[in-house]
Amino acid sequence: MIEVEHLSKIYGSTAAITDVTFSVEPGEILGFLGPNGAGKTTTMRILAGYLPATNGTAKIAGYDVHENSLAIRQKIGYLPETPPLYPEMTVEGFLHFVARIKGISAGDRRQKVEAAMQRCNLQEKRKVIIRKLSKGYRQRVGIAQAIVHDPPAIILDEPTVGLDPRQIIDVRNLIKSLAGTHTIILSTHILPEVSMTCSRVAIINRGKVVATNTPENLMTQLTGGSGYELEITGEAALAKQVLQNISGVILVESMPTSYQNRPLMRVISEPGTEPGKDIAAALIRAGFGLYEMRRVSASLEDVFLQLTTEEKNLLPAADTAETEGETA
Repeated sequence: MIEVEHLSKIYGSTAAITDVTFSVEPGEILGFLGPNGAGKTTTMRILAGYLPATNGTAKIAGYDVHENSLAIRQKIGYLPETPPLYPEMTVEGFLHFVARIKGISAGDRRQKVEAAMQRCNLQEKRKVIIRKLSKGYRQRVGIAQAIVHDPPAIILDEPTVGLDPRQIIDVRNLIKSLAGTHTIILSTHILPEVSMTCSRVAIINRGKVVATNTPENLMTQLTGGSGYELEITGEAALAKQVLQNISGVILVESMPTSYQNRPLMRVISEPGTEPGKDIAAALIRAGFGLYEMRRVSASLEDVFLQLTTEEKNLLPAADTAETEGETA
């Protein structure tokens, strides 16, 4: 449904994105994940026809974004980070206006608007002036304008930014309900959002895509998939030296909290290894007390930190370009 190949955007002499390549299958939700300034918004704007690419191609439903801009706009719904709303209009009036400018025929307009309001749970707010809505409801109206013409592809740039926990859950459930009948790219830097919403992830850092896979596969391939959390007595730095010498251990780190001066540590193991018994034996043999040891699974945060840290030497000026693009 969405195919991006070798996409680049250059601002003057600065690369915002370089050689970005990924695809999104029909009905799939792809999480486009990266730190602030990584190139997410630039990529989204190119896909939406808002910005031209410097190099590369992007196709949606078979149409080239650059060569068939008008046709593309019939095939996508786009929600930028700041929803494009007219605050003095009512919810219903605004959606009728959007439906009209998106080319929905007069005969189908009411049905399309009603369907969008129903999907976004806006029926009770139809006569409310948009400026009087909470931020969560304004975000719903933003999503409703993106889907009112029932596009096959939806591009959502930071759809839950600034929302409270209840509003985040509501918007997340709404996005998940759109999967299957719509292909969705969800741009975010909020890691739980990706784990709970997306079937696949593309991680971008400093303008380059550094990994694409399901969250589960990324966690297994890049971090070993599992490990242990330990609560010990003794010096954490010395315990780290002991643990790093154990076969099968690939990462040892101190955790930021402790209980009654008992350090907490996390140990990540290689795929297919079970060094738990050796960990306990080595600590006790070295004179450390072991209060607790429990198995944990690696998180998407571990993957994110590993990838965005290891790629730190790529495109050093990309943050500047992306910041300029986001504030334009």
